[in-house]
Amino acid sequence: MVAIVDSGSTKSDWVILDDFKKVFLKTETIGFNPNFINRELIAPEIQKNSNLVSVKNSITKVFFYGSGCGVKKNCETIEEELTKVFGKAEITVKEDLMAAAYAAYSGKPAIVCILGTGSNSCFFDGENLKIELPSLGFLIGDEGSGSAIGKQLVRRYFMKKLPSDLHTEFEANYQLTVEDALKNMYHTPRPNAYLANFTKFVIERKDHPYFRDMVFEEMKSFFEYQVLPYEEAKDAEINFIGSIAYYYENILRSVATELNLNVGHVVQKPIESLVDYHIKYIL
Repeated sequence: MVAIVDSGSTKSDWVILDDFKKVFLKTETIGFNPNFINRELIAPEIQKNSNLVSVKNSITKVFFYGSGCGVKKNCETIEEELTKVFGKAEITVKEDLMAAAYAAYSGKPAIVCILGTGSNSCFFDGENLKIELPSLGFLIGDEGSGSAIGKQLVRRYFMKKLPSDLHTEFEANYQLTVEDALKNMYHTPRPNAYLANFTKFVIERKDHPYFRDMVFEEMKSFFEYQVLPYEEAKDAEINFIGSIAYYYENILRSVATELNLNVGHVVQKPIESLVDYHIKYIL
């Protein structure tokens, strides 16, 4: 059996293929971004999933694509922890951009972007991945992402910048105190996922003029920092992977039109396309 995993900072999608390359099992776990999760929690979290435990000794290959895995040390950490669970398997760990490139590939070169809890971009020609820009994380990077939008919302709430109707609704929904916010941002694991959780409030009100403008500016920042620096941007199709891109697709396309850029397709969850790519090109 083969396991294919697409892991973000918030959650991981798992697909297990049988020996005939047919889908045997689909399941989810939390996300395993090694920049935010304690490595000692990774194997135990996987072991909590009874579906994965039931097949772990039958897995011969694991293809793991994860946020935070663009650094060799982090790849080694994930590989070591996966080996504790899937002891009989050959483990391959690559960054989430590679999964996005595979999932978004439609036979022609394109810029591929991730807009989920975090954000990132690359250029993929069908064989080679070109990354010209570093991933700076949620503190000084991740433009356009769920954590960036959540950060904007929380900041504007506490600094009394939200319109009165949104301020009242946010207060009623979360009863959030400064103390609780600071604790979760600075003293708990996965603070980027914590901030991204607030995006739900914005998504449910994305047609509100204030949020439309806020998200528009955040998406514009994403294009300016993570797309326009690529020389291919003016000609190549720009494809998107991730829930934030999916929910704000209209705004995303509006920003692209203003910048004379060509957005291709937008995929909410790359796991299905990622599995298809592996069946067709890798396995």
